[in-house]
Amino acid sequence: MVPKDSARYAKILEGVTVNIDGGTVKVTGPKGTLERDLSYPNIVISSDGTNIKVDSTLPRKKVNAMIGTTVSHINNMIVGVKFGFEYKLKILYAHFPIQVKITGNRISIGNFLGERRPRTAPILADATVEVNNDIIIVSGINKEHVGQTAANIEQATKIKRLDPRVFQDGIYLVERGVADA
Repeated sequence: MVPKDSARYAKILEGVTVNIDGGTVKVTGPKGTLERDLSYPNIVISSDGTNIKVDSTLPRKKVNAMIGTTVSHINNMIVGVKFGFEYKLKILYAHFPIQVKITGNRISIGNFLGERRPRTAPILADATVEVNNDIIIVSGINKEHVGQTAANIEQATKIKRLDPRVFQDGIYLVERGVADA
């Protein structure tokens, strides 16, 4: 049973402006600007200056679930342009020292398990990657791009055809969250 009032709200933080044009939401803050098309049938997005209201014209279970998803996307956009997101990954090796380099919009992972060719992982547009000794820091304002870049780096060192209990080398996610909170 879907509740009668299925509206949900996202709070606009201080220093952040939100423009809504139909289903397109544009959020601007101190760190930058994010724009996203969040249009979905029977969902209405509106703003009163301090809150963003996401409501439906047809309260169905599927539409109500999409309202929650839309509010989450808007909250992530607001937090991203205000504070930013940061993921930390740790380089671990026991057998061969791993060499990590950033070349353009790719990260190159050399000497992984003694392999001759380096493994690579793409860096998405809104993410920045920085390597400090054995820590890789992925940061940016778009949570999806930061998270996907961190996942790409982690997946590039996935061990295949060897016992992962013995060969535990790799790059692993150790911390994630809001950058300047």
